[in-house]
Amino acid sequence: MIKSNNLSEGNILKALIKLALPIMGTSFVQMAYNMTDMIWIGRVGSKSVAAVGTAGFFTWLAVAFIIIPKVGAEIGVAQSVGKNDLEGAKSYARHTIQIDIVLAILYGSCLLIFRKELIGFFNLGDIQVIHMAIDYLVIVTFGIVFYFINPVFTGIYNGYGDSKTPFIMNGIGLVVNMILDPVLIFGMGPFPALGVKGAAIATIIAQFIVTIVFIYSIRKKFLLFSGFKLFDLPNRNYIKKIINLGFPVALQSGLFTIFSMFIARIIAQWGPIPIAVQKVGSQIEAISWMSAGGFSTAIGTFVGQNYGAKKGDRVYRGYFIGIGIVSVIGIIASGLLIFGARPVFSIFIPEEKAILYGIDYLKILGLSQLFMCIELATAGAFNGLGRTIPPSIVGILFTGLRVPAAMILSSSRLLGLNGVWWSISISSIVKGVTLGIWFIILLHKHPEISRKKNIGIDFMK
Repeated sequence: MIKSNNLSEGNILKALIKLALPIMGTSFVQMAYNMTDMIWIGRVGSKSVAAVGTAGFFTWLAVAFIIIPKVGAEIGVAQSVGKNDLEGAKSYARHTIQIDIVLAILYGSCLLIFRKELIGFFNLGDIQVIHMAIDYLVIVTFGIVFYFINPVFTGIYNGYGDSKTPFIMNGIGLVVNMILDPVLIFGMGPFPALGVKGAAIATIIAQFIVTIVFIYSIRKKFLLFSGFKLFDLPNRNYIKKIINLGFPVALQSGLFTIFSMFIARIIAQWGPIPIAVQKVGSQIEAISWMSAGGFSTAIGTFVGQNYGAKKGDRVYRGYFIGIGIVSVIGIIASGLLIFGARPVFSIFIPEEKAILYGIDYLKILGLSQLFMCIELATAGAFNGLGRTIPPSIVGILFTGLRVPAAMILSSSRLLGLNGVWWSISISSIVKGVTLGIWFIILLHKHPEISRKKNIGIDFMK
């Protein structure tokens, strides 16, 4: 066997948790980058938060491009490992990195060329916020290659069954970011106070260090990079496979960000404080999103390896065990957001007006956390089978409906600003229910995946 973590044998619950915990840790590390920025920038003022939040939409949009090679790496490597095909796994690793670097250069060039027009889309109406947002975007763009490549390295390791190494690497970057943020934002010792610019510089330095540590690690001991040659001509078949796997997920992610931009434009009617509240609130909500996302990736890797090994019964059991775990996460998250709204939000922005807006946001979004977790876990299962289109259809359709729903519900005759939050929460509930039903139907229509005759026997094996 070529894999360091054989997921096609042994206790399913233990395998999922062992794989998912470091992935969750990595996700929290990535979330903590943003949270660290928000905590320190929040002390500068809500205008600075609004600037970082606005520019942040374009680093968020970058995820749509990163996902193409990342998903291709996770699925391609996992299924190759399940088939005991080392050369196939190595080819997926090389081709995903090549695609990733090209996409980073193209995307970064577009951000620099159209930076003023991109920020201008939001109609912020505050010159100071606009200038700070442009400054942040430009600085982050100069480190965009590192921002792109670290998730793909992470995806390759995850597909291989090693989620611990990426957690350690990304954790190093977080420590660097946490140290540099207050130093560069407020100025300490020989460093001047740079505000928003300081937050951007801290982020790209941290990402650069993570990339260097990844490269050092893979050159020393990672089997999939033995004989790695970055500048070898790519194989069209692998490029096609990677794009087919990753594009539906990327399209969903990109449209999700674009829909969110339109939502932000609607929110902008109420001024910069609600924009800042939405940015901070979404980071707080990401506690459940990142936790469930960790299990989503773990379920995808687990399903991919077992599907490649033709062990359909483990695919079936793994999915439902995973759903049980993320359901607990969703329920706990709902309780935290609904009952702990004020103390949690006040950590980030101490302004009373912002806190009042934030309490409404967290309570309304708290109602949908369980369903959001189910959606993410189910999307991971679909991805592991190589069927990335169904989650994309559900995600694009119902996330897109948030925009007209927000416009209608936020009218002065109905719910005002809270109508925007309700449009987000209701759509999350519908997505979770719809995608879960779709996957169950798939299992029952394809006995080669579920092998239903074996279900109910030694469920925890």
